[in-house]
Amino acid sequence: MKNRRSLVAANWKMHKTVGETVSFLEALQDRIEAYEDREVVVAPPFTALAAARQAMEGNKINLSAQNCHWEEKGAFTGEVSPAMLKDLGCDYVIVGHSERRHLFGETDEIVQKKTASVFAHGMVPILCVGEVLDEREAGRTFPVVNHQVERALDGLNCRLVPALVLAYEPVWAIGTGKTATPDQAQEVHSFLREKLSALFDKTIANKIRILYGGSVKPDNVDALMAQPDVDGLLVGGAGLEVDSFQRIVQYRFPGE
Repeated sequence: MKNRRSLVAANWKMHKTVGETVSFLEALQDRIEAYEDREVVVAPPFTALAAARQAMEGNKINLSAQNCHWEEKGAFTGEVSPAMLKDLGCDYVIVGHSERRHLFGETDEIVQKKTASVFAHGMVPILCVGEVLDEREAGRTFPVVNHQVERALDGLNCRLVPALVLAYEPVWAIGTGKTATPDQAQEVHSFLREKLSALFDKTIANKIRILYGGSVKPDNVDALMAQPDVDGLLVGGAGLEVDSFQRIVQYRFPGE
């Protein structure tokens, strides 16, 4: 049994109105319990964050934003600051998602600034790293994620690091129907934990939760979660429907 509390997060991306968000959360909360061994997180769009927080009852579900700016305030039209997200009651912020990197040109430097700023405002970053298909086929997965982790965590206060959530999302498996096999996911997660040990120490590395993200579905969740270094999941499309997300949240280990 893993000694890290797992985390299952639904990243809704640009989906769901306020009303749809409230309906989803009300239905999900009726179907799940407040787990001791796993944490459930949803990441609605900015427009639905306030309503989502109001709709959440007790401690069954925690709230994440999908992105933020790194500055607390300023002349940044269209951006949302960490201070604003904290004010709304966000617990987490997704940082460095592949769509932010590849569609919106976010650099490693920007991801590092956001990671530090999220921590500085009392929230926890869900830091995403991962390789594209060309990099995977060229055998460059490890160098790519190694570089991304090094840059994102550069200068980060060691006292904050154990709370970090790291998410490995192979870009070639996001929204494509392709999924890294459980062994492939474990291989990269194990590498990432060793990298964290080298950057900080083994004790810190063993506290950090590493999620897998990339076409996670009800039919592959159990095998993925059975891997020793897979501490949770960052779910895309399957997190938009209550039935499928409920099954993912209620993953089972072999023999259960």
